[in-house]
Amino acid sequence: MIEAAEFRNALGRFATGIAIVTTMDNNGMPMGLTVNSFNSVSLDPPLVLWSLDKGSNQMEAFCNSGFYGVSILAHDQQLASNLFAAMADDRFEQVDWSIAQTGAPLIDGALARIDCTTEQVIEGGDHVILLGRVVDIAVSQGDPLVYYGGGYRALAQPLA
Repeated sequence: MIEAAEFRNALGRFATGIAIVTTMDNNGMPMGLTVNSFNSVSLDPPLVLWSLDKGSNQMEAFCNSGFYGVSILAHDQQLASNLFAAMADDRFEQVDWSIAQTGAPLIDGALARIDCTTEQVIEGGDHVILLGRVVDIAVSQGDPLVYYGGGYRALAQPLA
């Protein structure tokens, strides 16, 4: 049997970028959280996925809205990452954001802003996997916010 702490420690050895995934609830209120469980699935059609804990208080909004946005954070957006990771009540008041064509909120200043319609919600243990079709993107230049071993890191110089 694999212990949860040991498993989490092993997965922490995989360096990831940080993203904020967002949607709107049934009342038109923005919802969002910090994730590092985001990746591409397909180029044709353009598909991405991320996973959400089934115990999340945002589960209903993400599973029922029909859309979500992914904002891949720049190195100077650690505050936004922390706000959305801690689920601060006023997190959307503390960052600049705008509405994408699907209705998803997207974080301004992100390196990439990816607008998606939800293709499928897939059961995955204690999480659901949200598969999304990319309908619009915006890309900026800069260095990413990187997470490794339980903390933020700077991107190293390219290897020769």
